[in-house]
Amino acid sequence: MAAPPSGKVLYEQDGVFIHPSCGKNDDQDNFISGVLRVIEKENEVIVDWRPQDDTLDTSNILCAGKDSSSVVEWTPAPKEKSSRGADRPNNYEAEWDMVTTVSFKKKPHSNGDASNHTNGESTWSFLFSLTDLKSIKQNKEGMGWSYLVFCLKDDVKLPALHFHHGDSKLFIKCLENHVVLRESPQDKLILLVNSQNKSLSQSFENLLDEPSYGLLQKWKKDPYTVTMGRFSKVTNYIFDSFRLSDPSTQRRPPSEMADFLNDAIPGLKINQQEEPGFEVITRGLCHTLRKEAWKFLLGYFPWNSTKEERANLQKRKTDEYFRMKLQWKSVSEEQEKRNSRLRDYRSLIEKDVNRTDRTNKFYEGEDNPGLILLHDILMTYCMYDFDLGYVQGMSDLLSPVLYVMENEVDAFWCFVSYMDQMHQNFEEQMQGMKTQLIQLSTLLRLLDSGFCSYLESQDSGYLYFCFRWLLIRFKREFSFQDILRLWEVMWTELPCQNFHLLLCCAILESEKQQIMDKHYGFNEILKHINELSMKIDVEYILCKAEAISMQMMNCKELPQAVSEILGIESSSVTPDSDTGEDESGAVLSCPTSLYQSISTPVIAANGTRESPPQTSEVQNLAPA
Repeated sequence: MAAPPSGKVLYEQDGVFIHPSCGKNDDQDNFISGVLRVIEKENEVIVDWRPQDDTLDTSNILCAGKDSSSVVEWTPAPKEKSSRGADRPNNYEAEWDMVTTVSFKKKPHSNGDASNHTNGESTWSFLFSLTDLKSIKQNKEGMGWSYLVFCLKDDVKLPALHFHHGDSKLFIKCLENHVVLRESPQDKLILLVNSQNKSLSQSFENLLDEPSYGLLQKWKKDPYTVTMGRFSKVTNYIFDSFRLSDPSTQRRPPSEMADFLNDAIPGLKINQQEEPGFEVITRGLCHTLRKEAWKFLLGYFPWNSTKEERANLQKRKTDEYFRMKLQWKSVSEEQEKRNSRLRDYRSLIEKDVNRTDRTNKFYEGEDNPGLILLHDILMTYCMYDFDLGYVQGMSDLLSPVLYVMENEVDAFWCFVSYMDQMHQNFEEQMQGMKTQLIQLSTLLRLLDSGFCSYLESQDSGYLYFCFRWLLIRFKREFSFQDILRLWEVMWTELPCQNFHLLLCCAILESEKQQIMDKHYGFNEILKHINELSMKIDVEYILCKAEAISMQMMNCKELPQAVSEILGIESSSVTPDSDTGEDESGAVLSCPTSLYQSISTPVIAANGTRESPPQTSEVQNLAPA
């Protein structure tokens, strides 16, 4: 018998059979006896069945279907198939086998690997993670034994397992220690799987002291207040994703909102400590939620779309993607010799891909499939937008998106949505960069005119040292994990639009003392800013930038130019310049340096909310 996967065995039962001849229970010579195990390995629970057959070659196990939790792998289907088995589903991506040549599976068993070998006698073997299990159908044969049929989340049905030596109750009981099983309202023989940990679900239920329906109604009316009020002991939660939601999210039917809640629960972490007086708040999403949430944040999925509409959208987008991919993959060497732009794009992409995030495990090593996908998506984007093609820096924007999506097609369309926001940064005239530098100068002058004057005296008033920050949204200034948090906060456009400009202001304010005290000139300023890379505390900067935005919102008469940059409703007094003066020349009520008057609550670098600092304390908010 083939060796099972390594790990802790939680359940083991022999005498569990597969009946290849459907409906012929008396044909016992065709029954395949095997061993069913539940194995815990690396914080994952695996269901594994394999025959008691020493001749089984597990290296030939074929993927039963699309792996939703990793990059797609396609393997040719066997020429001969038994009448009952886990054949590959006939889904909409099958026709693109010839194009998708990359195979990369972080978890080879993660979506129900199944094998059907036809060398002599048919044998089967499969294993899957509980996170990929959708439902279990349970029934009894006329001969008295029970059997189970597993359905995975991609609608692949595995062959029925017949428990000849005892029933399946102990097996089901073992699964219930790790997932929540409930009867289907349509069919009592079907158990539906809730993937969140059972104990976590109970903790979540205990956290809420009111009926779920009432909570849902309050959530629909005011998601931010309910989230912050009811879940104040929940850290790393998705409150930002609900803060960011536009009004269309409030039009979701109760059933869909409930489904969204159920999907979100696995990412919750309950703070068990009693900490009266303050609450622990962490910006950003749990990583388990990012794969779905980013599709909404980036605009790939409309907020008010239904599950069916999103599935149809993905189908159309998959076809569209592979058609574009086929365009450049089918170009011959002779054709490419006569297409200088395509040659240039390919050459630049290959150079950039080979030096993009190579220390990240997703992209490290030689011949890494992640690098191949990075290359293929960028080449396909050239087909999508041939006028822009590829410009250096775009690989930096794609890398985190592909890392989160773990899927070539979804990563491409999320990248397209991101590039819609960033397009002007990479255009030949770089109008987007010019506009942002002007806007940043306007904000900085309002916040600290003295610092602006100093920068101008050192030929640094154009803020070109911030160019890299704006071009690729701080991608090279923070660690990879911090960038995931930072980007999803910026995508919410909360607390204001162009929040990334306030992040720039927060960083500059933190460094201005050293720059001015040491009398840095043009070269020293540029060198100092570049050397901040990977040394900036993301939580501290986010808090500081939010405090600046709140102070601006509370400013009674904000200059018109600043109001337009941040999307804040302008005051009744319209200034005639960015200096904060009205038509009579009187200075408006905004102080000369907003930095010196920030009095909104701040959150310390360790995540604890502190009392509002006094004015004199705000001048030095740097963490100890």
